Amino acid sequence: MGSSTVGVGADDLVTGEAVALDLPHAGLGLRIGSGLIDLLIGFGALYVLQFAAYALAGSGDDALIGAAITISMVAALVAIPTTLETLTRGKTVGHYALGLRTVRDDAGPISFRHALTRAMVGVVEVYGCLGMPALLCAVFNQRGKRFGDLLAGTYVVRDRQRVALPPPPQMPPHLASWAATADIAPLPDTLAATIRQFLSRTGSFAPHVREELGRRLLAEARPFVAPAPPEGNHPEWVLMAVMAERRSRDAARLAREQQLRERVVPADPLAPSPTHRTPHRF
Repeated sequence: MGSSTVGVGADDLVTGEAVALDLPHAGLGLRIGSGLIDLLIGFGALYVLQFAAYALAGSGDDALIGAAITISMVAALVAIPTTLETLTRGKTVGHYALGLRTVRDDAGPISFRHALTRAMVGVVEVYGCLGMPALLCAVFNQRGKRFGDLLAGTYVVRDRQRVALPPPPQMPPHLASWAATADIAPLPDTLAATIRQFLSRTGSFAPHVREELGRRLLAEARPFVAPAPPEGNHPEWVLMAVMAERRSRDAARLAREQQLRERVVPADPLAPSPTHRTPHRF
């Protein structure tokens, strides 16, 4: 599904500040390194469990030995990876080593169902075929997904990378008095995100594209602002004033709500006092 938002894709997340967050998917090199670590650990666990299965089965009949081997394979290749990813919310040993994490397509934490699907498909594409189907699928997928990710609705992100947010728009001084007295209605999320992304990337547009986008966005935002901005102002100045005033009013509203909660909600008697100090021991 497409998106009409400039700089915001259909798979992006949008914060309350109308900033699109696109969690970066892990590169192919990191996926290969993580997969090799998990592959070696999986084969190691399979060897240990099968050795234990032979020891426990002893001189039993072939059916008992076969059942023990099957149970050890299921435990090593499915049960252990599923349990690990479920408990760690998307981490494997390889992910821990290289700073990766498996998340849902909407960037939320995975559940048991997602981990089980990835593990069961991984038995075939990773262990059965030594990862070749997974590698080929990741090469041609935009997010580097393997078949298990496609079926589970997940992908792998770089867990240690911080998302850099663009700086907030600053208030043009000559429009501050107008913005302070203007009635600014809540902007639609998509429009607010579009304006925010446009203002943070104006330098990357060609001059005629930048001018056209600025005028179009101002035309879309004008129904939500009264009175109209003073004539003769550049569209980008007006958009900056609207977004800066919107952010200032939201911050003031949150501060008032916090003060109200502090007055209404009683203090926690078990919370440490801010003036309390631990006595020194001599």
